[in-house]
Amino acid sequence: MIFLLEATETTATAASGATMGDTLIMVALCAAAFLVMYFVLIRPQRKRDKELQKQVSALCVGDNIVTIGGVVGVVANIQDDNITITTSVAHTMLTFKKTAISTIVKKESAD
Repeated sequence: MIFLLEATETTATAASGATMGDTLIMVALCAAAFLVMYFVLIRPQRKRDKELQKQVSALCVGDNIVTIGGVVGVVANIQDDNITITTSVAHTMLTFKKTAISTIVKKESAD
């Protein structure tokens, strides 16, 4: 009986040591996966968002923009958080929040 009890304790100790090593490997793999996701997905998106914010703050009348809804127009008026654009040949005026801008094309300056 004593021999069986000692054998069981030794087996349990060996099994828990292997489990601890496996756990450390899994934690390391999860951390590596998170780092890859950060550098591939999150960091470039933040960089694009920061660049767009810089362009929106430098927005001026006459710039061509595309909204997140796909509306294309020319900036006619800029207020605090709103912009008014003209679209189409009929010069339809639409007002949007600045956060609705997805792309800005600066007007060409005539030199």
